[in-house]
Amino acid sequence: MTTSISPTKAGLPPAPPVDAARRGFTEIIAPYAYITPFFVIFAVFGLIPLLFTFYVALFDWNPIGEHVFVGLDNFSGLLGDTRFWNAARNTVSIWLLSTVPQLLIALVLAHMLNHVRLRLAVFFRMTMLVPYITSVAATAIVFAQMFDRDYGLLNWLLSLMGFEHIDFNQSVMGSHVLIAVMVTWRWFGYTALLYLASLQAVPRAIYEAAAVDGAGGVRQFLHISLPALRPVIVFTIVTSTIGGLQIFTEPLLINRGTPNICGPIRQCQTLTLFLFEQGFTQFKFGYAAAIGVALFVMVVALAGLNYFLSTRIRPVKG
Repeated sequence: MTTSISPTKAGLPPAPPVDAARRGFTEIIAPYAYITPFFVIFAVFGLIPLLFTFYVALFDWNPIGEHVFVGLDNFSGLLGDTRFWNAARNTVSIWLLSTVPQLLIALVLAHMLNHVRLRLAVFFRMTMLVPYITSVAATAIVFAQMFDRDYGLLNWLLSLMGFEHIDFNQSVMGSHVLIAVMVTWRWFGYTALLYLASLQAVPRAIYEAAAVDGAGGVRQFLHISLPALRPVIVFTIVTSTIGGLQIFTEPLLINRGTPNICGPIRQCQTLTLFLFEQGFTQFKFGYAAAIGVALFVMVVALAGLNYFLSTRIRPVKG
């Protein structure tokens, strides 16, 4: 029968300790190594193109010709260009008409799905992603038919109520409403699922205790649901601002005859469409880059303003 003898009992020296300095250095470096791939990809595909856009904006840049340095002339030209200000107004109008209803509908829908007991609840929740995964081109075709002046379903309903037909594609507000409805329909389900996921992290006992104390559905929504959703609401507001101000595909598709200018009077031409027109139709790359810089400043300013306001809003008391 053999008996194991530890090194210490046998008089042998103990095993050398792990190098604490090396272990500490590894623990410090490891987190940075994990996030490095993101920053490398961002630098290559995000930061470098952005800096190059700032550089091109300082030139009269011909893609196949000379590059003449003009300083800030492209930016001063924007300030006096009525087409730029028209595109900026259209962009802000479409952004407001699409973002506000989208977030409100998603908020109410998430609150309802979190409380109402439904059979096949998971199925109904997943169906809200159908608009999100639907092709934008298919969505544009369907909504263009629904809002058609002569044969659209909406104008048919208006005629039944005694109203005249509305030419949504050719009017300023009509085209903005059409695009906003498309954007809202596409994104409200995705946003609602974000809110629902956050609400499901709230213990049910809190709602039950509030109900016992006499709080109705509205008070539970204001004092429990909204505070729980606060970080997600801030996130969706900022991301909706960034995406809404860069809208491109929907206005491009609804006016197939004049896609780059979005109608004869540029009634729904956004800043991204104006950039595309100047850069890839007129080949004024320097001017298009200046539009891109102006759009970048606009997105950062409005996203920052929305973040500031949304983080300062406190839950309703009472």
